[in-house]
Amino acid sequence: MSAPGFEKSGRLTAILERAPAGFFVAYAVVASFGAYFCMYAFRKPFAAAKFEGEFFALDMLELKSAIVISQVMGYALSKYVGIRVCSELPPRYHALTLAGLILWAEAALLLFAEMPGSWKTFAIFLNGLSLGMVWGLVVRFLEGRVTSELLLAGLSCSFIVSSGMVKDVGRAMMSGGAAEWWASVPVVGAAFAGWLGKVSEAWMPAVTGLHFLPFFFLFVWMLAQLPRRTATDLEQRQPRDSMDRSRRNAFIREYLPGLVMLVAAYFILTAYRDFRDNYSVEIFESLGYPYHGNETIITRAETLVALGVISILALLNTVRRSRPGLIATFCVMAGGTALLGVSTVLLEAGVISGFWWMTLIGLGSYLAYVPYGSLLFERLMANTTLVGTAVFAIYLADAVGYTGSVAMLLYKDLAASEMSRLAFFQAATWGMAGVGTVLLITSCIYFLREPRHER
Repeated sequence: MSAPGFEKSGRLTAILERAPAGFFVAYAVVASFGAYFCMYAFRKPFAAAKFEGEFFALDMLELKSAIVISQVMGYALSKYVGIRVCSELPPRYHALTLAGLILWAEAALLLFAEMPGSWKTFAIFLNGLSLGMVWGLVVRFLEGRVTSELLLAGLSCSFIVSSGMVKDVGRAMMSGGAAEWWASVPVVGAAFAGWLGKVSEAWMPAVTGLHFLPFFFLFVWMLAQLPRRTATDLEQRQPRDSMDRSRRNAFIREYLPGLVMLVAAYFILTAYRDFRDNYSVEIFESLGYPYHGNETIITRAETLVALGVISILALLNTVRRSRPGLIATFCVMAGGTALLGVSTVLLEAGVISGFWWMTLIGLGSYLAYVPYGSLLFERLMANTTLVGTAVFAIYLADAVGYTGSVAMLLYKDLAASEMSRLAFFQAATWGMAGVGTVLLITSCIYFLREPRHER
């Protein structure tokens, strides 16, 4: 049974049930990629604005830093709530809940546009509070299938590409580029162009979100049409029932030492990735790439990163057995953190440009980061006899990870305010390369310390 308004179309679901695996994978990837891509239009456009010369409360923080921290705090709190909600919510409510969450996020952006100064932090906190559960609900449609690695790899690339693209869209809104585009649309375009003009920093996030809202609903409806898991899926990947407290506690007891190491790595990895994401505009400018003449530089860099990530992660889907697949996943993740150090050495030696450094560290950080939200815990769940959902483990890591993001942002502005964002980020890159690689290798050894259930 589907949620009201997102009922399954018997014909489309039946087609998907009988369709070749390639067609099913393509459909599911388009639906999930599109839904999460659109979600970022409600989460990240504000990062394109600088809010220069504006400060929070008693001028202790720059307003942009306070806005970033507030959204991440809401997002982190949402992850803690999602540990229970996303793992327990019955499937028939997934689509309707997604629609409600995104409408909440857009309402918060409208509030953000109208709130003065420091009060914007409250509105963006509410925005983050709704968006943190979107990932888990989308993953619930995809996990536990024979093709889950491929599906989740496709989904994961959505936030790599979308984060850069929606920031470029936001910058175009503020420069009047969106109004120029609407002016070229027949019949209704002139009215939109006249209304938009050059969108202010405050209104830009809400206007960007409104452009993507219809597409989000379309993609969620497509997700709701996916058929149930097959007998083969259940046999090879374990049933993915809702996970109550007793099952969650059993999972933690079984894997506590390894989970501690994985979560510690994710704590610093999320903070690092989020800093790069939130301040990519400023970092590129510090590297010598101002906006004029480089209007699409973030999109270009993130598109290259996404292509690299999906190509590598798609190869993991060829490893069918869970234990070898788990080893391969850890190798890719540790290789990603090691790439951070290698690319920084090349930058400092003058071998590569700032653009390619940002691209390579993006590739490395996402190779380590993306499996947490998809392949890693999917492999772990498939490699055990525990019945439950990978979303629980994903949200456990996410909740702690975004707490690390808040800590890093506060440390930069309160304890390392004399450092430029670029200098701080370069120092963080060295730390992530060293500590992250050690933690990932150690946790890999733990999870492989004794034979598990081969599948």
